[in-house]
Amino acid sequence: MSVQDDLTTVQRALDDLYRSVGRLEQQIGGGLEMRRVRTDADHLRESVALLREAAPGLKTTRRPDLVSIPDTPYDSTLWTDSDDEGLGARDRHAP
Repeated sequence: MSVQDDLTTVQRALDDLYRSVGRLEQQIGGGLEMRRVRTDADHLRESVALLREAAPGLKTTRRPDLVSIPDTPYDSTLWTDSDDEGLGARDRHAP
């Protein structure tokens, strides 16, 4: 069995546990003990979710393609209609 299969099996078992805890809670009420069981089941679900995120080989992260940036200067005509950032326009003065 692969790690993915094992985690899926654990997730299904936790889902069954969660449903069973819900039915049990309806039958006996939500006392302190029941709240502890519910909290423990919640923690297990969170832990398995974190484990699924951290498990090696589950996520196939693809590096983005590299874009080469040339060392040659940009064409200065590209910037003729823009203001110098933070300095205002060349033909205007600050108040």
